[in-house]
This record gives sequence, structure tokens and C-alpha cells, in this order.
Amino acid sequence: MPEEEEQHADLYLSIAAPPATLDQALHVAAEYFAFCPDNIWQGPGSLAAYAECLVDVDSWQFWWD
Repeated sequence: MPEEEEQHADLYLSIAAPPATLDQALHVAAEYFAFCPDNIWQGPGSLAAYAECLVDVDSWQFWWD
């Protein structure tokens, strides 16, 4: 039986108006988590920590394992 290759997907977005405050970023992080939980689970580990990474950042990466 042939070995299965590990596959993943990446999505890169350019953000014209990123969240400017932590409060805004917390709302975005919750939506981000619903769309791509791997970024939070395999990254900072919490929505609050992830939100801090989104403030004033104009490019985002999503990935799925």
C-alpha cells in the first residue's frame, strides 16, 4: 500500500483595513477561529493572544493541516 502524502492548504490575504485596537482584533480573532482554528491552536493558543497578533497587521495567513 502506498504511503499517503501529508497535505495542507494555505490562504494568504492582504488586509486593507486591519483592526486598529485590541477590542476590534478580538472580534476578528473569533471569526478567524471559526474559519481556521489551526492558526490559534497551533499558534498562540488563545483568542486573546492571537488578537494581539492581528492589530495593525495588513497581511494574514490561514492554513489547514
